[in-house]
Amino acid sequence: MRRLNTDRLIAFLLIVPSIFAVALFVYGFIGWTGYVSLVKWNTLLPDFTFVGLDNYARLFANERFQIDIRNTVGFTLLFIAACLVLGFGLAVLLDQRIKGEGVFRSIFLFPMSISFIVTGVVWRWLLNPSTGVNLLVQALGFKDFKPGWYTDPTVWFVPADSLVGQFLTNIGLGVVASDKFGLSMGVIALVIAATWQMSGYTMAMYLAGLRGIPEELREAARIDGCSEWGVYRHIVLPMLQPITLSAVIILGHISLKIFDLVSAMTGPGPAFASDVPAYFMFDTTFRGNFFSQGASIAIVLLTLVAVLVVPYLVYSRRTEVER
Repeated sequence: MRRLNTDRLIAFLLIVPSIFAVALFVYGFIGWTGYVSLVKWNTLLPDFTFVGLDNYARLFANERFQIDIRNTVGFTLLFIAACLVLGFGLAVLLDQRIKGEGVFRSIFLFPMSISFIVTGVVWRWLLNPSTGVNLLVQALGFKDFKPGWYTDPTVWFVPADSLVGQFLTNIGLGVVASDKFGLSMGVIALVIAATWQMSGYTMAMYLAGLRGIPEELREAARIDGCSEWGVYRHIVLPMLQPITLSAVIILGHISLKIFDLVSAMTGPGPAFASDVPAYFMFDTTFRGNFFSQGASIAIVLLTLVAVLVVPYLVYSRRTEVER
């Protein structure tokens, strides 16, 4: 018993530095950011006059921030959908035990090994309106293909009575539907680059899930007369629901706090066509010296990520307990 208590004490002492570091540099700084967002520190010199939620009121009334929310919603929906569809498709192809599977798996996973900064620089070159993709498509015979990508400020708004507008309203995002919600070419360019980088990761998650499904279940379904499409619809996809949920959470939190890809590829764009809250926070805090306003943006981002991640953690915890 004495030996056991000694081992526990040693183990506790070993993790004390980590506990202290996390408490100070994570939760301590989160608390400090929350406090700064409630004061009047919007100049280079500190001013800790308490103003309550005034910074948040000004933030949500700011037209740039409203555009940022619109861009973030559009980017998140397209990015997650594209990664899930492309990742699942690649995983299904690799699951056919094709020759050279290891080579293809490495090729698909390679983009994830580089940073969003590198991805942004490369795709900025590729999507340059005067070169890259545009010239390639035009060389194939589509002479009228001349999108401005990240140089085009045009935004296509979604009508409230359309399927997308109704979907946004049904999930509680009606405030950004109709003339408030839309996509620009800058956002689409960001989605293309981000999907290129993260679809391989989604593929790896789905491939692991597919390899974990017993082949006997599929064979039994085929013997009972189920088509290949029916096998995937009634057996494979339902069993991959935990993988899909995990992928949505991971991709969702990446999209909500995306900054480096935007910074390297498009910047805020003309008329803030490709601006996002994280870039707005950088501009506000480190270029404009509006520290309280920047802190309020940070807290909003933290809240959005928490709303996405915390329910997932609670669900995972309950699932583990039930098992």
